[in-house]
Amino acid sequence: MILVLTPNTPADSVEYLALIERLNQLPDIKHRIHREVGTEVTLTEIYLIGNTRMLVQETMAQLPCVEKIVRISEPYRILGRHQQGDDRATSFDYNGVRFGQESFHVFAGLCAVDSRESVEAMMKALQEHGQVCTRMGAYKPRTSPYAFQGHGQQCLPYIFELAGKYGIKVIAMEITHESHIDEIRAALKETGNATGVMLQVGTRNTQNFELLKSIGRQQEFPVLIKRGFGITLDESINAAEYLASEGNRKVVFCLRGMKTNMGDPHRNFVDFAHVPVLKRLTRMPVCIDPSHSVGTRAASADGILDIFHVVAQGIIAGANMVLVDFHPFPERALVDGPQALRLNELKYFLDDTALVRETYLKRTALAAAASAL
Repeated sequence: MILVLTPNTPADSVEYLALIERLNQLPDIKHRIHREVGTEVTLTEIYLIGNTRMLVQETMAQLPCVEKIVRISEPYRILGRHQQGDDRATSFDYNGVRFGQESFHVFAGLCAVDSRESVEAMMKALQEHGQVCTRMGAYKPRTSPYAFQGHGQQCLPYIFELAGKYGIKVIAMEITHESHIDEIRAALKETGNATGVMLQVGTRNTQNFELLKSIGRQQEFPVLIKRGFGITLDESINAAEYLASEGNRKVVFCLRGMKTNMGDPHRNFVDFAHVPVLKRLTRMPVCIDPSHSVGTRAASADGILDIFHVVAQGIIAGANMVLVDFHPFPERALVDGPQALRLNELKYFLDDTALVRETYLKRTALAAAASAL
């Protein structure tokens, strides 16, 4: 059971303290408090854990400060979309950009930052095409210990400086250790907080629970978590719950393909049919990563690259975000150059995604009209 309190309820008010005292008296039930502080509104939710079936909803709704009650109907307590009385937000704002189950953004950029020249060329192209989001890999976990691991901390200042120069508001950036959060925070401060960062949890770290807890404890940066490439969807959503249970509910879930030879000749088996499933089960915006799903620049007989085809499949299913590899000089890229799209394909890619997104919106309008009959 979730108690949603009246907005801006002070934690030191008489009513709030009386509520906590009542909750402490409930037998065999513990509670966890989640407080989200916005610029104008502070929202407080209290999660009751234990045998809550014995609690009478009408009685709990009469407790001090309680605005409404939500009965938990899914195993994903915080990020789940519950059936009864759950009209909590399915979006969040970060650095002037809204992320939600109704929004749509493209994060085109470098899988791995290799030089200042590449970063500037990428960001300049994004600005010219009206984009305010990108992906930039500074820390790169690799299968081989001898492969390029990313420039790490040393490239952060010029990434953020150039982001500010070209009006990039949000950079998706994978981290592999909790110390990277402090490095990113310090580099942002050094550059006058010229941009914002969405921390990215890679597929290899989806079940690195201590890392998830560390990332979840900070609420400064939103988080994009990728589905584990060898675990179930349920296990992956529970990994996202680790983030939320520690306090950070600004979470985007990313589908990136499953590791199985059944996906051959693609790099992974594309799982974008799960986009509507995630939006039904949870309140998280859903991202797709076509580059790591497909892994090649192969084109079909119609002349359209496989990457474009699977992007369309994800968007037509309702994806809210696309994380895609571009590189100004793919032949020089230190990571995943063969799958990267080229800058002269950026306009084509954005036009194609806009076309499919428009079709999706027409489909939702059609469905709404049909349900009203």
